[in-house]
Amino acid sequence: MITAIVLIQAENSRIPETAQALADTAGVAEVYSCAGDVDLIAIVRVRDHARIAEVVTSGIDKVEGVVRTTTHIAFKSYSSADVEAGFSLGE
Repeated sequence: MITAIVLIQAENSRIPETAQALADTAGVAEVYSCAGDVDLIAIVRVRDHARIAEVVTSGIDKVEGVVRTTTHIAFKSYSSADVEAGFSLGE
């Protein structure tokens, strides 16, 4: 699985409804409401890179209340003490 973190600025008056609609979007695993520079954070988990773009542009960006998004691909980091951890792109 590939994980992407999508930072979302939303219309202030629609944050709860926007968060719920994002959580119902295919490919979105989790949605967090937060304080700071962004209003919501969506965790996208998909099997291939092309699907990330589809989820963001055809899904998240189309949700009513979404003003702007920034997408970051996340790569899991392991502790140097974790001798059983393995890394493989796409797992």
